[in-house]
Amino acid sequence: MYEYISGRVIEATPTYAVIEAAGIGYFINISLKTFSSIEHAENARLYVHFIVREDQQTLFGFATKMERELFRQLISVSGVGGNTARMILSTYSTSELQNIIATENAVLLKNVKGLGLKTAQKIIVELSGKMLELGASEAFTAQTPAATNPAAFDEALAALAMLGFQKAASEKVLKGIFKEQADISVEEAIRAALKRL
Repeated sequence: MYEYISGRVIEATPTYAVIEAAGIGYFINISLKTFSSIEHAENARLYVHFIVREDQQTLFGFATKMERELFRQLISVSGVGGNTARMILSTYSTSELQNIIATENAVLLKNVKGLGLKTAQKIIVELSGKMLELGASEAFTAQTPAATNPAAFDEALAALAMLGFQKAASEKVLKGIFKEQADISVEEAIRAALKRL
């Protein structure tokens, strides 16, 4: 139905963005990769996927068409919903995910919160052939490292809370991550935490 929404970035968090287009504010669920692309932008274009269910209508937005295509492939697998697909895309970059599926590494894939080994195996069985069709991974590597400050820690902690993690466990993991790399960006810190929680 919708191809993309382009407009002013009113709000950007690690899990959602509000984009104003033609006087309408769209609440769009996003992944960490997309967040890193738009967090400092005044305007953005997000390629969207619209999910309609009996009880809700949800927009998912992506900075690139490749990320949206991977999202669509993931939700085509029985038992993988929009939020699970977003969690997978927040834990691994598009190229990492393509490699995990292409090399059939179910053990690495099941590290995603809420994803069991059976579902990880099902994703790999159903999508391994399709990864070759998608072609080479993108050269999208723009990273915006945050300056060393407690604001990055707080933002990462808030994002993990929004994703459903307990505060105490998140704090412990994040403290270890920031101790190892003080100048780590918010996106990288959350991604590293998702792999450890």
